[in-house]
Amino acid sequence: MNLKMDKIWLSTPHFSGREMALIKPVLAGETSLVTQSVTDFEAALAAYFGVPDAAALSSGTAAIHLALKMLGVQAGDEVLCSSFTFVGSANPIVYLGAEPLFVDCEPDTWNICPEAMEHGIKHRLQWGKKPKAAVIVHGYGMPAQIERLIEVCNRYQIPVVEDAAEAFGSRYNDKLLGTFGDIGIFSFNVNKIITTMGGGALIAKNNDWVQQARMLANQARDPAPHYQHSKIGYNYRLSGINASIGLAQLEVIDQRVASRRGNFAFYKNTLGNEPAIHFLDENSGVSAQNNAFSNYWLTSFWLNHPRITAETLRQTLLEAGIEARPLWKPLHKQPIFAHNHYYGSGLSEQYFSNGLSLPSSSNLNEKELQKVCSLILDTLQKA
Repeated sequence: MNLKMDKIWLSTPHFSGREMALIKPVLAGETSLVTQSVTDFEAALAAYFGVPDAAALSSGTAAIHLALKMLGVQAGDEVLCSSFTFVGSANPIVYLGAEPLFVDCEPDTWNICPEAMEHGIKHRLQWGKKPKAAVIVHGYGMPAQIERLIEVCNRYQIPVVEDAAEAFGSRYNDKLLGTFGDIGIFSFNVNKIITTMGGGALIAKNNDWVQQARMLANQARDPAPHYQHSKIGYNYRLSGINASIGLAQLEVIDQRVASRRGNFAFYKNTLGNEPAIHFLDENSGVSAQNNAFSNYWLTSFWLNHPRITAETLRQTLLEAGIEARPLWKPLHKQPIFAHNHYYGSGLSEQYFSNGLSLPSSSNLNEKELQKVCSLILDTLQKA
């Protein structure tokens, strides 16, 4: 399937060819097959991550919502959260009536800064408010300093939701992301490295949480022959068709990671000598020290040019039929979170003001990559 036509998109779904073969039995209408495809996908996810079980859900946001419920987050609680990320990482905190405490990024991984996070914890403790949990994001597929961050959280007995929505297949010290925190969550949105055309998943160190999350995702239906409900639940279960797509996608995850890493290598080899471009790179600083392995979901950089801004460059690419995207607007600068606590130095604001993510689909070809690079070089050199 080719969604690109003549345009070079940021991140398109890339199908393996096996999806339709797995969908057809579900479309035949047998209820047992609809249920079985979800069960099979959950088993395949559990095997991939080396955990006993996984809950397949309707989105990564739903997974965070259920994860926070498993950790007992309630109205009036406070939850630490990465600021340099998508709003879906923070909204579930608000769903529960709790308040996000935003923490800025650090320069090597662009993810949550351990020092800033600990500063935030100490500040809240001074006011008699201990954070109930922490949502730690691995942005753009780049591993955060997850061991240091968990060490800080353990010191204060704060459980961790590890948001690996963008980092499926990434590793830290040879261990898959999503397996470090108390609960790990993933997204299979249409633009992710593998997709179920909308979906997510949850794994946990406490397997009871996975089972509870699955039950809540199924409208909290009690085990009875009739429809009985002792708790408020949600319609968060993944569909059989989505699960069938996921099974086919999971079969090629290693190929998809290799392709995205190949995109990054091409961009770095072609643009890396341009002094104005500074890539988010697994070989920088602490990432290199910790044997970080990024899936490079999106190849991203910040621009330091005296005459060209990232927005000017984005518009130039857009006019040529190339989709690039600004880096995340920090959540502490979003209107809905204008009054929330924030801990950091404003680094994410600098990245947002002059950074871009480049086309990173796993089905890009060399001609397309070269077109992107040539236009960037030409624009910068003529400025």
